[in-house]
Amino acid sequence: MVRLNPVIGRAAYSKAGRDKGRLLIVIAIRDEDFVLVADGDLRPLEKPKKKRIKHLHYTGFVAEDIAVKIGSGSKVLNSDLRDAIKDIEEMLKTRKE
Repeated sequence: MVRLNPVIGRAAYSKAGRDKGRLLIVIAIRDEDFVLVADGDLRPLEKPKKKRIKHLHYTGFVAEDIAVKIGSGSKVLNSDLRDAIKDIEEMLKTRKE
């Protein structure tokens, strides 16, 4: 099994907690055990969730526009996260079909 590393902008499903099964986007890496994730809806950028890396199932998709904005210090909006998650969910759905 290939294990994907957390990178800023990578989409991941939560495997544990109240948000189990939700698609989230990594917005910051704290250390080797923790990342900050948000979805722009229940978890806005203003209150990201601190998650253990092992409690996330990473997809092969990275929201490049989010990663570029965070990397350059530009303002990322919650609507940007919601749009990116919607696009990734569509890609995942078509890949399963």
